[in-house]
Amino acid sequence: MHWTKQFDENSLPIRSWCADVEPGALAQAENLSHHPALFSHVALMPDCHQGYGMPIGGVVAADAAVIPAAVGVDIGCGMRAVETDLPGERFADIRVRRALQEKLKERIPVGEGVSHKAVQAWEGFEEYLAHNGQRCEMWPGKLDRMNLGTLGGGNHFVELQRSTPVDGGAGEPEGGAKVWLMIHSGSRNLGKRIEEYYHRIAAKHCGHYRVRLPDPDLAFLPIEEPEGHDYFTDMLFALRYAKENRRRMMAAFKETVAEFAPEASFVRELDVHHNYAAFEEHFGKKVCVHRKGATSAKKDELGIIPGSMGAASYIVRGLGNPDSFESCSHGAGRKMSRIAACTTLTPEQCDAALDGIVYERWHPYRKFGKAKGRLDLSEAPQAYKDIEDVIRSERDLVEPLVRLAPLSSLKG
Repeated sequence: MHWTKQFDENSLPIRSWCADVEPGALAQAENLSHHPALFSHVALMPDCHQGYGMPIGGVVAADAAVIPAAVGVDIGCGMRAVETDLPGERFADIRVRRALQEKLKERIPVGEGVSHKAVQAWEGFEEYLAHNGQRCEMWPGKLDRMNLGTLGGGNHFVELQRSTPVDGGAGEPEGGAKVWLMIHSGSRNLGKRIEEYYHRIAAKHCGHYRVRLPDPDLAFLPIEEPEGHDYFTDMLFALRYAKENRRRMMAAFKETVAEFAPEASFVRELDVHHNYAAFEEHFGKKVCVHRKGATSAKKDELGIIPGSMGAASYIVRGLGNPDSFESCSHGAGRKMSRIAACTTLTPEQCDAALDGIVYERWHPYRKFGKAKGRLDLSEAPQAYKDIEDVIRSERDLVEPLVRLAPLSSLKG
């Protein structure tokens, strides 16, 4: 841990593994420290940066309450990783990696707003509708039956990777380098609609009871109230949807790899969420832990911490540190806003940072603002913190087990 701070006698302490928290994220942490429903302290992971209402890379524990914005709009966003028995050099030929990526693009719809052309069957839809169907009619829109098995945009990715020494040194890792597959995605538009629907209900609840909130974005619902229970139920459905979304994409990824390397076997598969809430016991009390851009790191629990598209990712083992609510970072964390990256970086700089890695070339920035008309460089490696620094900052939270260098990176 880098530092602990308490703003005043009425605030909770803030415990930070992020040495230099940006002003916007620190202001959000201060708001959380004055939140009436929170317990013990606020924890900031080393990838912390400003989000909506609550910093991304933040962990808080609520006393019998849920805060929709403290989970976020991409409910269930998380990671899936598969270890193969293929030697690390199996995809050394960049031409083969390019061909593999082209085949992946045919099988996995990629990009913001991009979906399958047909409705996707899944028993989870029918099970949810049988018990809670009347609620989803109140969400803005319907169940995402065509988005299941799609990547989305932003920082979501599909990567082919190669294991390297954990310390970043030369040579091969113990047991030899292996090929890994990794996916980062979540509940797509489903989680966004759930969060927005319940945030409005939470805002009305806090307004009705004249609850003094440090930020209106941090409106909450008591878990014993029907609306609080409904949010938690629908959040769990979004978690299940997100996990199934990653499972389907990984099935397509494994199928594609097997076409290029028929001898491949898939040794183990991991899947973890990093945007969710869960009831856990901490400091002798059962509380609702909200992890927004943070991963569970209970004692001996395996986790996945990705880097930027040009940097390594890590498989880690949790150490169960109570001060972080048994959590760790969810990635490298942004150090530049999307607008700043698009307006200050150059394509030449970004291409140099991705030398030797297969990736899609930069496309025009599709949103409005100062970056309109420029190339979208918002996911370039330079826009993110150094993953090696992030891992070093949380060595009291996790033990790094496997370091994975990218061979190809498919983003939306």
